[in-house]
Amino acid sequence: MRIRARTFIAGFLAAGLAMPLLANAQPAQRLVDALEFNGQAMPVETVRETPMSGIFEVRLETGETLYSDAEGQYFLVGDLYENADAGLVNLTERGRNDARAEQLALVPDSERVIFRGTGESRAELVVFTDTTCPYCRKFHKEVPRLNELGIEVHYLAFPRTGMEGEGARVMQQVWCADNRTEAMTAAKREQALTESKDCDNPVEEQYYLGMALGVQGTPAIILPDGRLVPGYVPAERLAGMLGLNDE
Repeated sequence: MRIRARTFIAGFLAAGLAMPLLANAQPAQRLVDALEFNGQAMPVETVRETPMSGIFEVRLETGETLYSDAEGQYFLVGDLYENADAGLVNLTERGRNDARAEQLALVPDSERVIFRGTGESRAELVVFTDTTCPYCRKFHKEVPRLNELGIEVHYLAFPRTGMEGEGARVMQQVWCADNRTEAMTAAKREQALTESKDCDNPVEEQYYLGMALGVQGTPAIILPDGRLVPGYVPAERLAGMLGLNDE
């Protein structure tokens, strides 16, 4: 069963946690072993120390983050910032970015629709897309220019109306096509995929992955460092965000 993150956190804060402490364990491991919600172990992915003495970051498998003292008596839900010399640094968002990059690295090329271009690759964008989304279609027109700039575009599926919608049906056709890039371009042009076929495909898995990574709409562009950029962004601006210049 997949648990929506905000619902889970709201529920566990309202109900409280049962956390018997383990005397011989280190504080971080003690929280991993002891955090419970309604008698069930919490879906804890990691627990690690923060720069604040005695405060631990608890990252859930649902993608949400909360902060706890070593005894688990007090909790904060929100972002942790460092007051650095260069200004405020969102440490929580930095952690989310790292987690996104790690999770996306696990998705093999065989499960992506990749537009590489013909020149040297200088950067890679992962884009959660929906073939029925007007701004996804607008973004797709930028792909040739991105490829000229040496930027690969790796599409993952995110049917914005869910797995029962038209977007999910068409994207499953795209992922089952013999030539996925041609099928993706045709679908973005609102052309019917007449030679569609059924196959095992990752569309549903990628949909849930997108939700776990914080995707709320399409297109959702993820930079190589894991930063999430929501919405349509033109090629030249993306190249600037990546620190690339057209030579």
